[in-house]
Amino acid sequence: MPASLPMPWIVAGALLVEGAIGWPRRLPHPVVWIGGLIATLERRWNRAAWSAKRRRVLGVLTVLILLVVAGGAGLGIERLAATAPFWPGLAILMIWAATGLAARSLFEHVSAVSRPLSAGDLPAARQAVGMIVGRDVEAMDEGEVAAAALESLAESFCDGVVAPVFWFVVGGLPGLFAYKAVNTADSMIGHMEPRWRAFGWAAARADDVMNWIPARIAGALIALGGWQGGRIMWRDAGKHASPNAGWPEAAMAGALRVRLGGPVRYDGVMTWRPDLGDWAAPRAHDLHRGLRVYGVACAVLMLLLILGGFAWPR
Repeated sequence: MPASLPMPWIVAGALLVEGAIGWPRRLPHPVVWIGGLIATLERRWNRAAWSAKRRRVLGVLTVLILLVVAGGAGLGIERLAATAPFWPGLAILMIWAATGLAARSLFEHVSAVSRPLSAGDLPAARQAVGMIVGRDVEAMDEGEVAAAALESLAESFCDGVVAPVFWFVVGGLPGLFAYKAVNTADSMIGHMEPRWRAFGWAAARADDVMNWIPARIAGALIALGGWQGGRIMWRDAGKHASPNAGWPEAAMAGALRVRLGGPVRYDGVMTWRPDLGDWAAPRAHDLHRGLRVYGVACAVLMLLLILGGFAWPR
């Protein structure tokens, strides 16, 4: 690792690389490799005929394997960068770190919802939001589409930006890659449905632990990005079923003065969630405002990394 640069500046550089370039869509993303490993382990070890206890133990082993594989890959790349001359080594670090960040792709996915929604093309907006949420989208009205996109934007700001940045600063590439492996496992197997409840328990709990601090940082950044929202975040974050997702989502509701949460349909089944915020459901223009809040929050995060580099031990 280029020892002459403080880690927060390396992380800031990686964030700039990902924001400016993103990942080429024609190339397979490294997360796909982790996803393939998770799918293989789940297929072999998560057998319905086995007891819940056995599947839970194998789920714990799966998470440990992911941590070793992902962390080991990060460590190997760091050592390669350390043996290279300064600029090639720095490039290796930033490019590989950028694969664990999603600031640009998150903005693009939510913008793909905002554009048709603002133009009044509700079917296209439903189709776009269906690419980023798992809920039923066929009967969504304008407010439901906007709310779904805003909730995804807020939660993914933690999962795709703040948490990877946090673990990169704390643990270098091994920390970043380990987080991405656990977060991917949670999205694939960390569900409450009978098929995954036992096997995915460890992935869900590990993701909760690794997102605990970043989620609260993300909420604070969103509140700062909107110049308000802190009161609603503190009041409503605990209402959310997730110990972490409520923080950035409640902050977004407060920053925009809208209401998030409420009823949502998954696979034809209506689920009732507590309201976050006191106001009306969001509309198309609120989603556009949410993207601006997101941009300011990312800029504040970048500023904190730059300032943190000056205080970083040399």
